[in-house]
Amino acid sequence: MAKIDAFFKLMHEQGASDLHMVSGSQPILRIRGEMERVQFKVLENDELKGMLYEIAPEEKVKVFEETGDVDFGYEIPGMARYRANFFRQKNGVAAVFREIPSEIMTIEQLGLPPVCKKFAMLQKGLVLVTGPTGSGKSTTLAAIIDYANKSRKDHIITVEDPIEFVHQSQGCIVNHREIGAHTKSFSAALRGALREDPDIILVGEMRDLETIQLALEAASTGHLVFGTLHTTSAAKTVDRVVDVFPANQQAQIRTTLSESLKGVVAQNLFKRIDKKGRCAALEILVCTYAVSALIREAKTHQLPSAMQTGKKFGMQTLDDAIMELLKKGWIGPEDAYDKSIDKQKFVPFLKEPPPEF
Repeated sequence: MAKIDAFFKLMHEQGASDLHMVSGSQPILRIRGEMERVQFKVLENDELKGMLYEIAPEEKVKVFEETGDVDFGYEIPGMARYRANFFRQKNGVAAVFREIPSEIMTIEQLGLPPVCKKFAMLQKGLVLVTGPTGSGKSTTLAAIIDYANKSRKDHIITVEDPIEFVHQSQGCIVNHREIGAHTKSFSAALRGALREDPDIILVGEMRDLETIQLALEAASTGHLVFGTLHTTSAAKTVDRVVDVFPANQQAQIRTTLSESLKGVVAQNLFKRIDKKGRCAALEILVCTYAVSALIREAKTHQLPSAMQTGKKFGMQTLDDAIMELLKKGWIGPEDAYDKSIDKQKFVPFLKEPPPEF
């Protein structure tokens, strides 16, 4: 057993999402969104480096020594998987570990809306799950892929950096590929995937022009593609995809996107006040003919009103989702106000409205 495993055990017992190991500091856990120090001595650089290198594959240590940054997956059988990131900082080495539960939660367990099941059963197109870092995008995507895995008889390829949730083949065959270990890059894996007879492709992160271009190409040639982006709303997601391309290509990309995009799930995590834990507020855009026309005509500023009028298709705005959680008594008014888009709606719930109101 590696020396650092004791901290993973503590992390698991405390229900923490992240473990921070930093030279010159005590270990720190993120529990329900807040940082809490572990009662342990301050970690010195050489001691911490020894603990980290004990669990890192040799080739990842080499990459870290050369670049100062590296990502990889680490697993403790019977407990959980961890997404590890090593980096250098002023006092020496540091690492952050994100726990990935070994059990994949279902769409029902997460309380996701029924439209997520429809996304899982699409024959082709692009579905994007977006939100800030740590907002639960991977968990939502895992639940959607899990539903497809159980309900379909197809070939699923996931491309991640590193592999997070591991799906056992059920109705579908599932192949997991990790950047660095099994393929050079997201774009190389996507290029290869088109020759590997996939029905569903999961792209862990759509970081650059080439990856986004290939994902769009795959979605428009009869594959169902799921991807993630670090955007906060459905409208910003559409703009981000288009803005990655050079100006002279953007009109063509809008047309392609209007035909390929099937849905956007933009989410934000909130700390619950009624019990321990967190919950997600989801903005959902479903690409109806009206929505496709707005994307094609560069009228993304009208998407929020299209979501308001498209509730029968399963659409909802982020503010409506936040308001629902607030009225259920699950989240606090201050948190709701901070993460909302139209803040005016939430001012009446605040004990002390901010000066601008």
